[in-house]
Amino acid sequence: MFIKITKSGQHEYAQLVKSYRENGTVKHKVVLNFGRLDQIENNPSIQRLAIRLQELSKVKNRVDLESFSEAQIANWGYIVYQKIWKEFGLDRILTELKESGKTRFDLNNACFLMAVQHLLEPRSKLGTYHHQDRYAQLPPVDLNHLYRSLDFLCDHKEMLEKYLFQKNRHLFNLKVDVVFYDVTTFHFESVKADTLKDFGYSKAGKFNEMQVVLGLLMDCEGRPIGYELFPGSTFEGKTLEVSLEKLEQRFGIRRVIIVADRGLNSKFNLKKIVDKGYGYIVASRIKNMPKRIQEEILDTDGYTELDPEEKICYKVIDYTNRMKENGKIFELPEKLIVTYSPTRAKKDRADRERLIEKAKSLLENKSQIKASNKRGGKKYLKGTGELEWVLDQEAIAKDERFDGYYGIQTSEKELEVQDVLDAYHTLWKIEESFRIMKSTLEVRPVFHWTEPRIKGHFVVCFLAFLLERTLEFRLKKANVAASPEKIREALNSLAFVEMEVEQKKFYVKAKGTELSNKILRALRIKPPKNVTPAEELVL
Repeated sequence: MFIKITKSGQHEYAQLVKSYRENGTVKHKVVLNFGRLDQIENNPSIQRLAIRLQELSKVKNRVDLESFSEAQIANWGYIVYQKIWKEFGLDRILTELKESGKTRFDLNNACFLMAVQHLLEPRSKLGTYHHQDRYAQLPPVDLNHLYRSLDFLCDHKEMLEKYLFQKNRHLFNLKVDVVFYDVTTFHFESVKADTLKDFGYSKAGKFNEMQVVLGLLMDCEGRPIGYELFPGSTFEGKTLEVSLEKLEQRFGIRRVIIVADRGLNSKFNLKKIVDKGYGYIVASRIKNMPKRIQEEILDTDGYTELDPEEKICYKVIDYTNRMKENGKIFELPEKLIVTYSPTRAKKDRADRERLIEKAKSLLENKSQIKASNKRGGKKYLKGTGELEWVLDQEAIAKDERFDGYYGIQTSEKELEVQDVLDAYHTLWKIEESFRIMKSTLEVRPVFHWTEPRIKGHFVVCFLAFLLERTLEFRLKKANVAASPEKIREALNSLAFVEMEVEQKKFYVKAKGTELSNKILRALRIKPPKNVTPAEELVL
C-alpha cells in the first residue's frame, strides 16, 4: 500500500491506495480517503495517527522532537592549527620536556590551548580556562596548569626557538640570507616598575604606562625566527647587539644581511653587524650626512629613472662611514642609494606643515613647550628660555630641501640597486607582524605581573604567531590570498552544533565559508560528516 496524491478541481487529496493484480493487470483500490492536503497539514489527529502507526510498525529512526536538548556551538576549526603544531613536532617536544622534568600535567594540551585561543578568540588565561569548552574534543585543562605552563615556557624559551628554527628550515627549505629586524613596545595597565616593566619611549603613545621592548627577527617570508624582550626603558638602538649575539649562538647563522629601519642606524650598531661578519641594509639619516654628501644628493645630475609612471628616480653614491671607538678611527665602506619620489615629496610637505601648525599652537601656550616631545611641533621651535621661543625658520628650510628624498645605506656594495630596494621594502612585513601581534593576536594588554609569567606569555604569543604565519605561507603557495583577520573568521566558521537527542549526543556540522573550505583543501584535511554521533567523532 502507498499514499497517493490526486487532484480534483482546485484542491489536492491524499488517499491510502492498495495495489492488486487482476487478469494480469495491476489495479489500484482506494482503502482510505485522508481528505484535502491543506486540511491535513498540521492536523493533530492525523499527526497522532502517524506517530501511532510508527510505534506499531516499530519503525527505526523515529525521533521525538521533544527529546532534542538545547544546542551548544563547538569549534572544530582549531584542527587546522593543530595539524601545523604537530608538523612542527611541538606536541612531541613538549611531551618529552615534561617527562624529563617534574611536570605531571599535560604540558602540550595546556600550551596548545593558550596558543589556539590567541589565534581564534584572544582572552586572558582566566578567560581561556572558562571558555575552553568551545573547542570540540579538546581535553580539559586546569587553570593552575595554564599558569604553570607559562613558567615552563619562560625557562625553555631559547631551546624552543632553536628547535623551531631548525624545524622551519627542514619543513620549508628555509634560506636565511636576509634577516629583518625591528623593535616595538607592549604596554601594561600598571605604573609599578620592576626589572622588566619600566617607563620608556612608547611606540603606541602610552607614555604614562609600564612597558617592555620587543626586538623581533624575521625571515623574508614574514615568519618569525626569534625575539628578545628588554626592559621598557631600553633605547631601541641598543637592542640589536643582543639580537646579533643570539643569531650566531642560538641559530648558528653565519652569513646574513640585517635589514632594519633608521631607528637602529647608529655607527655603533653598523660596526657591530660588520664585526659579526654580517652585512646590513638600513634606512639612512640623509639630513645628518656630511655636507659634501648632502650636496651630491640634491644635485639632480646622475639620477636614473626607476619607475617612469610614478616618476621615481635613484642615484648611487659611494660613501665611507667613519666612526671613532676607543680612540681608533674605523671605516665602513658603503653604498648609499638615494631615491626621489614626487609622491613622497607631497607627503613630506604635508607632514611638515602639520608639525608647523603644532609648533604655532605651542607658541600660543608657551608653558607647554618645555614638556612637549621633540618629535612633535617642538622640532620647529628654537629659544633659550620659556618666553623666547620662536619658529625655527632655518630648520624648516633645511627639511624642505629634502622633500621627496629617501636614502638607504648598505655594506653590500655588490648587490644590485633593485635587490637592495626590494629587500628594504620587504621590511613592511615586520611592521605588519607587529600589527598582527598587537591586534589580531592581541598580545596586549598583558594581564601578568611577574617576570616569568610575562616572558611565558610572550612565548605563547610567539608560538601562535608562528602558526598563523606558517598557515599564511601555506595558503600563499596554494594561491589562496587571505588576511589574518579573514583566516580567523574562516576557522571560527568551522563549528558544530552539539546536541543530545533521546540522551544520545550528536555533532551537526555548521556550514563553513568559502575560505574555510579552501584552507581545509590546502592542508589536506578531510572535514567531518554533516551529522556524527559523539562516540564516532575523531578530530
